[in-house]
Amino acid sequence: MTEQHVMILGVGNLLFSDEGFGIRVVEELERRYAFPANVSVVDGGVLGVSLLGIMSQADHLIVVDVIRNQGTPGDLYRLAGEAIPERIRAKNSLHQIDFLEALTLCQAMDKVPEAVIIGVEPEDIRTLQTELTATTQNRMEAIIQMVLGELERLGITCTHKGTDDHVYCNPIYNHANRKRNGLHRC
Repeated sequence: MTEQHVMILGVGNLLFSDEGFGIRVVEELERRYAFPANVSVVDGGVLGVSLLGIMSQADHLIVVDVIRNQGTPGDLYRLAGEAIPERIRAKNSLHQIDFLEALTLCQAMDKVPEAVIIGVEPEDIRTLQTELTATTQNRMEAIIQMVLGELERLGITCTHKGTDDHVYCNPIYNHANRKRNGLHRC
């Protein structure tokens, strides 16, 4: 049995403040962590349907983006299954709709990855600036922990760069609880 390919895909537009959040998260993940060979970290930008070839290679897809859900800026979301197309259509962002089309086209290739979208309610996706708002910047660590939690769910172990220490995905549990509860490292 071969290892399943897991892809962490950051999408968004770096030119419009919080719209670049997904890209900033994957940049930070790559800066901090070394991932096993079966995990790829991809800056998908606004490529949408052009990502079809890359996405179809994944067995599990963890997408990071902003999610407009009529909540309070900074709210965190995890979408899976049937909730994905419903929320993407509600966002009305071209890259999100193209992403949904790419995911749908994977069906034609008989290779639909198990997908999860993790994101934050943006504060500003219209201002032409490359910096995130303080609201979304302050939620980056929580989103990183959510991504690491998804890897943990899949049994993936990663290493913090600069050390040989394995990183536990869920910082809430202490080491004793992790061992006692049989939680995996990521």
